[in-house]
Amino acid sequence: MTRYAWAVLGLGLWAVGALGARSAWGQQANPPPRIELKQNYPNPFNPATTIPFALSPELFANGHRPKVSLKVYNVLAQLVAIPILQGSGERLENLELSCASLGTCVYTAYWDGKVFSTDREAASGVYLYQLVVDGARFTRKMLVMK
Repeated sequence: MTRYAWAVLGLGLWAVGALGARSAWGQQANPPPRIELKQNYPNPFNPATTIPFALSPELFANGHRPKVSLKVYNVLAQLVAIPILQGSGERLENLELSCASLGTCVYTAYWDGKVFSTDREAASGVYLYQLVVDGARFTRKMLVMK
């Protein structure tokens, strides 16, 4: 492996650590509300993908509307895109969600595969997508393959 390849690999591992799953609830007697970031599909994809996630009803107790963001990063931890929420078309950036269901609320995000604020398609490679719900972070990886 070249020095460049090792540097990219090292930065990629740092990005996973820097973007890793962390909880804002800390140690509590009651378990935290369930937040589930699911695997995107299709994966690998070209040119677009769908990212499902689910929030438990406890997050909506007493009329609370959780703030939700979903962002896509490259392995260098650089912002690549902010997907949209299917059904509303709004960018998933500090979006206050509501839930009419008595059960788990399921949402779907959509990324067209384009780099943020451009018409350029993302290059082939590994990307990380991170869901942030009221400060709690959940991260998964996906693959763009041309």
